[in-house]
Amino acid sequence: MAGTRLTPRAGDLLLMVGTAKGAFLFLSDAGRTRFTMSGPHCPGQSVWSAAFIGNGSAAARILAGNKSEHWGAMVTHSDDFGATWTEPAEGNIKFPSGSGVCLNSIWTLESGTSLGPDVVLAGVDPAALFRSDDRGETFRLNDGLFNHPDRPKWNPGFGGLCLHSILVHPQDPRRMYVAISSGGIYRSDDAGDSWISCVNGLRVHPDVPGATLCPHKLRFDAENPSLMYLQNHPGVYRSSNEGRAWVSIENGLPSEFGFPLVAHPRRAGTIYIFPLTSDEFRVPPGGIPRVWRSRDAGTSWEPLGKGLPDCNGFFTVLRDAFSADTLDPAGLYFGTRGGQLFGSNDEGESWKVIAEFLPPVLCVKTAVVV
Repeated sequence: MAGTRLTPRAGDLLLMVGTAKGAFLFLSDAGRTRFTMSGPHCPGQSVWSAAFIGNGSAAARILAGNKSEHWGAMVTHSDDFGATWTEPAEGNIKFPSGSGVCLNSIWTLESGTSLGPDVVLAGVDPAALFRSDDRGETFRLNDGLFNHPDRPKWNPGFGGLCLHSILVHPQDPRRMYVAISSGGIYRSDDAGDSWISCVNGLRVHPDVPGATLCPHKLRFDAENPSLMYLQNHPGVYRSSNEGRAWVSIENGLPSEFGFPLVAHPRRAGTIYIFPLTSDEFRVPPGGIPRVWRSRDAGTSWEPLGKGLPDCNGFFTVLRDAFSADTLDPAGLYFGTRGGQLFGSNDEGESWKVIAEFLPPVLCVKTAVVV
């Protein structure tokens, strides 16, 4: 139930699963063979994003980017692993008065970056970047991106005009990247004061006249942040020069379309994606769901399907509903629009169902308790 308190120990794995009707928490030891579930938390609200602060200036904190049909979008938090939740007195992410822009949803929350243990970044719809320096209590707008001259050219995709990927360079916190659907990829070298477009080599959807660039998920390589990976719409890409140019790496995949992309937390050149048939038919090719892995930065690909359905797997995995943990061997987890949660504790070699019959899964985030 929502009031159930999880009692994690150091080294345990926490899964934060946001759905269309609330959030669910799953806890396991480092073996990741059995999970305890708590939830629904924030029942009735769409939880598009989640984050974990494990070693900041105070106790561990879980953050949730919620959207209520009555009260709008806000970031709530729990400091006791879901037993209780705190809502701000009013929305803590707001556009400036007089801007003519209203917050729709909070697409992503990022913590634990090189910016500092208490810093939380939020990407929202309509596309904008916000920053909190107080563990998600209050947020301020990044004016450099909001006032970018490209902004009038950004167009909403099917899911809205969402800023869904935020990357902070692990050694240089002044360098940041964001990805916007549909708007493109932008890099800042001055902590967000100014931004430049990084879309050389990407292509737009050929069947949508006047379409803008539509990245679906952007990731750093585990060992080399100058090496980046992108699931685009359309195509899968790699950049070896900090996003200055992109090359296609979808050769060998059953489809160029998909939403999520996950980089292995430690192994250079190892990435995972979940292909879908097409923009028009968003199910696995042939109804056979497979995670595809590359261990050479996209030069070659292999399907991973042990434990996944061999037929009639007509479900979708959204861009933030696939993630990895940092344990060894790395665990992988994805949730579906059909309410299934799958996990692998052996880097994708085999899969099992962690939960079924959840509401549609919108995001899956992981944290190792310290």
